[in-house]
Amino acid sequence: MFFENNVCLNTVINIHYFAMFNLSRRQFLLAGSAAMMLSEALPFAVATPNRPTLFRYSLNFGTLRGFKLSIEEEIDLAAKAGYDAIEPWVQELDNYQKNGGKLSDLRKRIKDHGLDVAGGIAFFPWSVDDDNIRTQGIEQMKREMEWCREIGGNRIAAAAAGATNQRLDNFKILGQRYRTILEIGEQQEVLPQLEIWGKSLTLGCLADAVAVAVHSGHPKAELLLDIFHLYRGGSSFEALSLLNGQRLTNFHVNDYPADPPREHAEDKDRVYPGDGVAPVKQILRTLREIGFAGFLSLELFNPAYWATQNPLLVAKTGLEKMKSAAIE
Repeated sequence: MFFENNVCLNTVINIHYFAMFNLSRRQFLLAGSAAMMLSEALPFAVATPNRPTLFRYSLNFGTLRGFKLSIEEEIDLAAKAGYDAIEPWVQELDNYQKNGGKLSDLRKRIKDHGLDVAGGIAFFPWSVDDDNIRTQGIEQMKREMEWCREIGGNRIAAAAAGATNQRLDNFKILGQRYRTILEIGEQQEVLPQLEIWGKSLTLGCLADAVAVAVHSGHPKAELLLDIFHLYRGGSSFEALSLLNGQRLTNFHVNDYPADPPREHAEDKDRVYPGDGVAPVKQILRTLREIGFAGFLSLELFNPAYWATQNPLLVAKTGLEKMKSAAIE
């Protein structure tokens, strides 16, 4: 069992187990219906294999950060490289406005290129114990949700910003805090996705994220996962088969080398999909099997690429390698 914490995953498995071995036919059908409802309500479920899925591809603008492009240039480049969507950082949206830009103009630019907005990458401290910091973080989140909505997005990342150096593992409380921002997100039409950071002591692995989502009890809870962060946090890639892919909207794609060792790996060590040792093809195959139909978003932070390649080449190479890994 890959779960390090006491979460409610066994509920789904036990429904199937007792239905098959201990219940009457009528009870089995009722249990099956309950399991189906549960799989639709929570971001994990027993996998439904052989479900055909067509991936769409997004460019996370962190991939281009070292090139120091404007957000307009990044949008144009994503379209030229052949992406379906973009994933900007809210800091870029903030800077754009501070320099006199209008988000309505960005929205038009995105739309004119035929692009979607897969989500926004944000860093508001919603999970921390300090009430004042958390209140300020929620106000920050509201502003950033509004920015995402104004450019056509309806998702925003919610990692454990502010709590990365301390271990918060009261998942009932964290679930309540996540529910709070989910309810705000419903009102603002931009849903916060639980994002894991592999180095973080809080929400550093898949088990933690699932536990928080379960304890939120909210039907629109979502996870935002990343190959590198799953690896860095020690999560099992096989555990992805336990998730309900219909409840995942974005998935960050990258790869990592064998060296440095996992415990010392940094964001800068990320490489193009297929150029490292991650089982990228198997990961994408698992996503397809669990019904994932969202965006595969390229997220790299490799300074060697920034120093030796041009931004269009990086974007095109990443897209080609993602598509190659997705071919069955």
